[in-house]
Amino acid sequence: MKTINQRFRGYYMTASCRGTLRRYFLTAVLLGIGLWASPTAFSQDVADGQATANVLTGLSVTAVQDLQFGNVFQGIAKIMGKNQDDSSGIFSIIGAPSAGISIYLTMPDYLALPDGSDRLVVTFNNTDANVDTTVVTPSTFAGADGWINQDPRNLPAATKIGTGGQTRIYLGGKVSPAVNQKAGPYAGDIVCSVAYTGT
Repeated sequence: MKTINQRFRGYYMTASCRGTLRRYFLTAVLLGIGLWASPTAFSQDVADGQATANVLTGLSVTAVQDLQFGNVFQGIAKIMGKNQDDSSGIFSIIGAPSAGISIYLTMPDYLALPDGSDRLVVTFNNTDANVDTTVVTPSTFAGADGWINQDPRNLPAATKIGTGGQTRIYLGGKVSPAVNQKAGPYAGDIVCSVAYTGT
């Protein structure tokens, strides 16, 4: 078959050359489209993260047992220790295990009769409290169980909830009736305030 030459921009090209050029042109166009559409060359990406938090168990404080001085005589002081199972004051604090807490005890200077007609002096010394993180009993508490012989007005800043989720305060004190103290049942409030420290 006779080859037919055609003029292309001042040059003569054979049909075979024109086919080859056409293939190159189409390849270049397709390659350009592919680059334009490539996600690695001309795209944006988005990733999602999260903000998380774990809210700890709320604190619960209970006066398990009142500090009980029992019967006292006019003019004779009476001490009740912090290690008496049936008479020591006991506060139970329940919360997140091992969490740091602050404890503040508000204690009265006097016990009073219900009608307020007489008052009985009550005092607390600087060793009248034990802080128990193992929840034993007042009489079996030892120093390894928490903090021993503490000032109830200034409990340790490092106090925490025990690993079992509970801490107890054992409290003792002293009443000093006057020689003319009026007979009757005396009482006064002891308030235990507790808060997490964030540790």
